[in-house]
Amino acid sequence: MRLLVTWLINAAALMALPYLMHSVSVSNFTTALIAALVLGLVNTLIRPILVILTLPVTVVSLGLFILVINAALFWMVSHWIAGFDVTGFGSAFLAAILYSIISWALSSLLLKDKDGNS
Repeated sequence: MRLLVTWLINAAALMALPYLMHSVSVSNFTTALIAALVLGLVNTLIRPILVILTLPVTVVSLGLFILVINAALFWMVSHWIAGFDVTGFGSAFLAAILYSIISWALSSLLLKDKDGNS
C-alpha cells in the first residue's frame, strides 16, 4: 500500500511542476502516473550505473554532479513519455530539483510510520 501511495505522491509532484515552471508540461494525471512510474524505474535501474561510472567526477565536484545525472534522467524520461515535456536541459535541472523537493515534502506529510517517523 505504501508503494502505491508513494507512486501517487510522485505523480502529484509531477502535476505541480507546470504550475511552478512554464517550461514543463504534463498533459493529464494519467501521463503523470506513467511518467512517475518510468522515473522510478529509471532511478532504480539506470541511475546507480551512471553514478558508479561518473564516480570520479562526482567526487571531484563534491557530489554535485549527481544533480546533473538527475537532470539528464529527468530530461530523458520527458523524451520517452508523450504528454510529458521539458523544454531543455536547464529546465530539466531545475524541474528535477523541484520534483524532489515537492515529493519529499508530500511524502513527509502523508507517509508516517507507526512510531510517528516519516
